Amino acid sequence: MSTTQETSNISGYHDKTPIYIDEEILQEAVLEQGLQDQAERIAKKEGIRFNEALRLSLEYRNIQKIDHLWEFSSLTKLNLNNNFIKKIEGLDHLVNLTWLNLSFNNIKKMEGLNGLRKLEVLNLSNNRIALIENMDSLMELTILCIANNKLHQLNNVVYLRKFKKLFTLNIDGNPIPEENNEEKYTLFLAAYFQQLKFLNNLFLNEDIRNRASAKYNLDIEEMNQGELQAQQAAEEKRRQEAILQMHEDAFVEQLNGDYLYNNIIQNDTELSKLHCLPGVDELLEAFERQLADLCNQLFEVGLTEYKRRDAEVNLFFSRLNADVTDSQRRASEVLADFQMRHKRRTVDLQEAPENEKKSKTDVCLQEIKVLCYNLMAVEFQLYSYLEETIRKFDNNISEMTASFSESAQGIFVHCRELEDSHHQKITQIAVTTLEVVAKGEAEDDLPDDVRMLFLDKNTVMDTLAASHDNHLQTINDRETQLVTRAEAWKVALIKGIEDTELKRNRMRIADLHRYADYLRAQLKE
Repeated sequence: MSTTQETSNISGYHDKTPIYIDEEILQEAVLEQGLQDQAERIAKKEGIRFNEALRLSLEYRNIQKIDHLWEFSSLTKLNLNNNFIKKIEGLDHLVNLTWLNLSFNNIKKMEGLNGLRKLEVLNLSNNRIALIENMDSLMELTILCIANNKLHQLNNVVYLRKFKKLFTLNIDGNPIPEENNEEKYTLFLAAYFQQLKFLNNLFLNEDIRNRASAKYNLDIEEMNQGELQAQQAAEEKRRQEAILQMHEDAFVEQLNGDYLYNNIIQNDTELSKLHCLPGVDELLEAFERQLADLCNQLFEVGLTEYKRRDAEVNLFFSRLNADVTDSQRRASEVLADFQMRHKRRTVDLQEAPENEKKSKTDVCLQEIKVLCYNLMAVEFQLYSYLEETIRKFDNNISEMTASFSESAQGIFVHCRELEDSHHQKITQIAVTTLEVVAKGEAEDDLPDDVRMLFLDKNTVMDTLAASHDNHLQTINDRETQLVTRAEAWKVALIKGIEDTELKRNRMRIADLHRYADYLRAQLKE
C-alpha cells in the first residue's frame, strides 16, 4: 500500500481530537468486553480488577499514547489498531501478552517490545517503520505482519531468521527494491527462512522451496555457518555468565585465584621499592602462592555450601507448592459439593410457595455461612502449616549461613596470620638493609630512591607498618563483605517468603468473602 493509500485509510478518524488512555477509558473497555449482567453490577460495586482481564480492545479511539496498562498483568490479547499512537511504550508489565495489534498507527520505530517474551502474534502493518529491530527476546513469535510500512532493505528482513517459530510473515507494500522482481523477492525470502510457511499470504510450496534452494544454496550455507559460530559464542558467553553468577550467589566471586593478592599489593607503591632487595621477590612469590591456596580453599567451601543451601531452598519451594496445591484441591472439593447442593436449593426456593420462601432462604444463608467456615478452615490449616514450615526452613537456612560464615572467617584468620608472617620477614630484610646502608656497604646497583629511604630507620619502619595495616584492612574488608552479604541474602529470602505467603493468604480470604457476598446478593434477587 502506498503512503497516499495509508493516509486515506487513517483520515477517516482524523476529525476527532487525540486522547490519552486513563482509568475511565479502561474501566469502560473492560466492562464492555468482559463483563455482562450480574457480573457487571458486582464489578461496578466492588471495583474492576484489571489484573484479571485477559483481553482488551481499544481500537478506533484516537489514542495518542499507550499508558496506564501496568495493572493488566494477566492480559493475553491487546488490540490498539487505528489510533494515533507514535511510540511503542508502556507494555513492560504485560508479561503474559501473546497477541498484539498496533496496525494503522503512526509508529516510526520498533521498540518497547522486549518485555513481551510470550508474544506469538504481532501486527504492525500500516505504520511508518523503516527498520525491523529491537525484538530479540520475542522467541515465541509465530506471526508477524509489518505490511505497508517504509522497509527498504530486504537484507534487514533476514534479522527475523533468529525466530525459529515464525511461520507467517507479511511485508507486502513496503518500498523494498526487489519487490519489482517478485520471483527474486519470493525466492530470496523462501531460501533464507526455511521454517516459513506463508509469505505475504502466499503458501511457499515445494516448487518454490526447490528453486529458492538452488539459487541461494551457497549463500545459505555460508550464513548457516556464521550463525552456528555466533550461536556457539553466545552459548559460551551465557555459560560463563552463569558460572560467574553462581560464584556471586556463593559470595566467593574472584576468590579462585590471585585477585585478593593483587588487591592487597596493587596500591602499595612503597612496598614496590623493596623488590630490588635480596630475597624480597622470593618472599612475595611465596606469599602470593600461599594466599592463593587459602583463597581457593575458601572458594571451594563457598561453592559446596552454596549447593547445600540451593538444594534446601529448592526442596522448601517444592514442598510449599505441593502443600498449596493440596489445599486448593481440598477447597475445590468443598466448593464443588456446596455448588451442587446450592443449585438444588435455589431451584427449590424459586418453586416454593411464598409462605415457605423465608425459611428456605434462611437455610441457604446458613449453608453459605457453613461454606465460609469450611473454606476458612482449609485456609487456616494451610496458613498454620506453612507458618511452621517457614520457621523450620528459616532455622535450617540460618544454620547453614552461620556455618559457612564461620568457616570463611576461620580461613580469613589464616590469611591474616600469613600476612603477619610475611610482614615480619619483610621487616627483617628491611632491618638488615638499614644496617648495611648505615655501614656504607650497600650494593652499588641499589636505586637512589631506595638508598634515600633507608637513610632514616623511622621512615622505613613507619612505611612497613602502614603497608601491613593496609594489607590487613583489605583482607578484613573482603571478609566483612562476604559475611554481610550472606546474612543479607538470608534475611531477604525469609522476608520475601513470609510477605508472599501473607499476601496469598489475604487475597484468598478476600476472594472467599467476595464470593459469599455474591451468593447472598443472588439470593436477594
